[in-house]
Amino acid sequence: MTNGGSGALAGARWMDEGNEENSMTSYPITHIDGLDANEIKTLKSLGIRTTERLLDEAKSPKARRRLAEKCGINEKRLLRFANACDHMRIKGMGKGYVGLLQEVGVDTVRELRYRKPENLARAMAEANKKKRLVRFLPSEKLVVRWIEHAKKLPLKISYKDQAEGPRLGRRKSADA
Repeated sequence: MTNGGSGALAGARWMDEGNEENSMTSYPITHIDGLDANEIKTLKSLGIRTTERLLDEAKSPKARRRLAEKCGINEKRLLRFANACDHMRIKGMGKGYVGLLQEVGVDTVRELRYRKPENLARAMAEANKKKRLVRFLPSEKLVVRWIEHAKKLPLKISYKDQAEGPRLGRRKSADA
């Protein structure tokens, strides 16, 4: 059980504090729930030591495929870790709260933007009652701040490959 996020801030690095929209909280990759010791060692050998760097290296399907080939972690796991890193850009969001959000079905920052704070806070309380994921539940006021911050953050992760542009060439006719 974790405290949700406040203790995790000790290892965090705040960048561009004056501009909340572009701020990035970066934690050591050891703060990502689910990464095992071998995966951490492999990622570090590739120069990926922070959540910011992992998010950058796994931000698109193409990038996740490339990273999966290099490190041997499957693309679905990389996406899960990238989404966790993305959540951790939100001020006050530590790994415990990321796990609690995932437990209630809020896997992405994009999804968080559209949640109703009162419903989300209630769902998190119910989930935590069953699974005891964090010691301290976030207040509804904190959930409101997360949602507002999520709305201001630029989206970093893409979930579909970008089209390579319009296809040039002729369409085949039906009788060809």
